[in-house]
This record gives sequence, C-alpha cells and structure tokens, in this order.
Amino acid sequence: MNYSKQTFERLFKDSYPLMYRMAFSMVENADDAKDAVNQVFTQMWNGKPQVSDEIVRGYLLAATRNQCLHILRQRQLQQQMEEELKRETEESQGEEREELLRELQQVIDSQLTEQDKRVLRLHYEEEKTYAETASALGISSAAVNKHITRSLAKIRQTLKIAK
Repeated sequence: MNYSKQTFERLFKDSYPLMYRMAFSMVENADDAKDAVNQVFTQMWNGKPQVSDEIVRGYLLAATRNQCLHILRQRQLQQQMEEELKRETEESQGEEREELLRELQQVIDSQLTEQDKRVLRLHYEEEKTYAETASALGISSAAVNKHITRSLAKIRQTLKIAK
C-alpha cells in the first residue's frame, strides 16, 4: 500500500463508515466505536504495515474487530475492579460498624446506670415515646429526657463522637 497523504486520506474516507458501523455493533457506544476506528488508523499510519491494496479493507476490518475486543476486555476488567472495590468497601464499612457497635455496647455496659440502660432500651430499641417510656418506668417525661441526654453525652464523650 502506498502511504502518501492523499492515498491514506482516501482510504480513511472510504473505509471509515464501514469500520465505524462494525465497531459500533460490537461495543454499542458511539465514542468507543470512534476511538476504536481512530486507533486502527493511527496504528496503521505509525506502523505502516505492508498490506496490499487488495486486502487492505479486510486488514482494516480485522484490526477494528481486534481493537473492539480490546475495548470490551478493558470494560470487563474495569467492571470487575469496580465490583471488587465496592465489595471491599462494603466489607470494611460493615466491620467498622460492628466495631463501633461493640464499643457502644461496652460504654453502655460500663458507664451507664441501670435506669439509664432501661430508658435507652425502651426509647431506642422498643421505639417508645418519652411519655410511654416514662409511664413504663414510673418516672416523669422530664426524667426520661434527663436520662437520655446524660446517657448520650457520656457515650459521645467516651467514643469522641461529634454532636
């Protein structure tokens, strides 16, 4: 093949539409299809392979197919890496959450009074209102508020959690 500028430009203009359609059918993305075809022409211009005029179209289509397969492999690898990162992040967050819950339970067990623990259990675990908690424990709603406020302050201070 003659690699003069005019010959190469004509080859580009004549072959690009067919190569693009084939690339698009494989990668199903316009930008990736354009990139694949452009990459083939760039490699051909830089490498200047000795290809006869009779088989140049076949050469270009095969090169486009190979470039598309490369793009698809890269996509698959990218997706696998993203899924692995997501899984590792979720595992890490789960472990951090479990550790925080263990620390929280340790603070509750060691630093809160029995009445504080009962108030927290009724309000947060059993989801009772202040009035329902007060009625269940035979104390006032103000006392429930005091127990919750004091307990949360101790927990925040011990775990160094911002308000």
